Amino acid sequence: MASDLRSSEWYSGDDRNAYIHRAWMRRGVPDTAFRGRPQIAIANTASDLTPCNAHLDEVAQSVKNGIYEAGGIPLELPVVSLGETQVRPTAMLWRNMAAMATEEMLRANPIDGVVLLGGCDKTIPALLMAAASVDLPAVVIPGGPMLTGHFRGEALGCGTDVWRLSEEVRAGTLSEALFEKSESSMIRSKGHCNTMGTASTMALVAEALGTIVPGLAGTPAPDSRLLEASHETGRLAVELVAADRRPSTFLTKASFHNAIVALAAIGGSTNAVVHLLAIAGRLGIDLTIDDFDRIGADVPLLVNLQPAGRYLMDDLYRAGGFLAVLREVKDLLDPTALTITGSPLVDHLDDARIWDADVIASRTQPLIPAAGISVLRGSLAPGGAIIKPAAASPHLLKHRGRAVVFDSIEDFHARIDDPDLDIDEDSVMILRGCGPMGYPGMPEVSNMPLPKKLLERGVRDMVRICDGRMSGTAYGTVILHVTPEAAAGGPLGRVQTGDWINLDVRNRRLDVEVPAEELAARGVNDATVQGFANPRRGWERLYVDHVMQADTGADLDFLVGSSGSKVSRESH
Repeated sequence: MASDLRSSEWYSGDDRNAYIHRAWMRRGVPDTAFRGRPQIAIANTASDLTPCNAHLDEVAQSVKNGIYEAGGIPLELPVVSLGETQVRPTAMLWRNMAAMATEEMLRANPIDGVVLLGGCDKTIPALLMAAASVDLPAVVIPGGPMLTGHFRGEALGCGTDVWRLSEEVRAGTLSEALFEKSESSMIRSKGHCNTMGTASTMALVAEALGTIVPGLAGTPAPDSRLLEASHETGRLAVELVAADRRPSTFLTKASFHNAIVALAAIGGSTNAVVHLLAIAGRLGIDLTIDDFDRIGADVPLLVNLQPAGRYLMDDLYRAGGFLAVLREVKDLLDPTALTITGSPLVDHLDDARIWDADVIASRTQPLIPAAGISVLRGSLAPGGAIIKPAAASPHLLKHRGRAVVFDSIEDFHARIDDPDLDIDEDSVMILRGCGPMGYPGMPEVSNMPLPKKLLERGVRDMVRICDGRMSGTAYGTVILHVTPEAAAGGPLGRVQTGDWINLDVRNRRLDVEVPAEELAARGVNDATVQGFANPRRGWERLYVDHVMQADTGADLDFLVGSSGSKVSRESH
């Protein structure tokens, strides 16, 4: 049974251990299953509590068929699944745990390659972090977006229209009864969010990285072509093992360059910043937040999708898809970056076409000429903060306003609708204690709802600053990922209500008009400290003790890098 396959370390030979490994896996499979056939795991994040991924069992079956047809042995491996809409306090708290658990299971088991099935926000990042660290041949299949739902004759963007409609209820322009009625219209089919939220963004960005078969990302979840492509990806997984095409063999700084260009062109989620930084950290690639500004800031926005535009993901697919977008910015891509197919990404773009110019704009007539992530620094964010200009109000990109500070999310909810709150449309809302350490887990709360009394006056956007994240489906002039966070001693923890805040996106500045000596001498008030996470045990304790800041991807310090796939000791 000699073989150069990794799995042969378990199955080859005539000793007691090989007998045990084979015998317990037989259960109806032919003897040939253990004789030189690559064992391909299907890391499946399907879960009823991750509704966006609930259909991945069906996808897995198509993958299995492709693997078996190509001569491999498919082995489904359920892995940690994180439902963005369900888990508390935030799915981001467990992204690193999911990555660690998946990495360890891939390393510990007799497998030669893996197909990664994800969809909901944290699942694709966690799977890619794991794959990068264990470095076995791996390919991603995204579960795809849901179909567009409609309410009162209008298309509904899940996430984006939740924020919009809920603000209209608070403003008194939409009844609670109609708001609740829209609920059953919004989620029309299986699949993840149909806006350019984090799930859609990470699927497309993962394809730009080269980890998905070109042309697959963005295929709607109910579309039969997703199953067809999943079958072919199963076949490809067997080929990857034969070619020894592992993440470390094709993912380079050039791959991340292309991902950043794509992120800007699609108007993608700011959450992609922390995820790409974390994936790069697992690969040992020197990627920084400044690369997002340097590479992406001047890239035009071409995709007219919510929250930065009008349409939704199934519109993008029918209008030509992601490859049509990349073809428009081909000159900005690094031509050396390879894909999982072994060929450069740019080689897959020649046949792509735009079929609806209202959904996908041309390079010569972009929606916004320069739309990438902007990285801000200054006395309020010495380690950096980010803003997505494409989702912000242009008149607020340069703004000076008086701070109104909230010491925790609970403090915010308790006071935001107080009619006596001293706040107006020129104020700058600041929420702290929401970073990786402080919450814990860096929740999506940065897009704070506006005060009801201002909504009733017609105000729909204000400058908001937070050390947390915001949903990729959200919009507004929001400065987020402020580093260092308040819980790590950052200046955000010492700002006081009434301080003047200066925002200047063009010059990449975010400052508080308080002398440095005075700001440094200020203590952190008790209410702020009491809002910081202080878990006694379990994953939260481990997380708070070891999580890094947002500017490096909020991974755990001991998980950065890789350990490879080697396991030196037997189990018996």
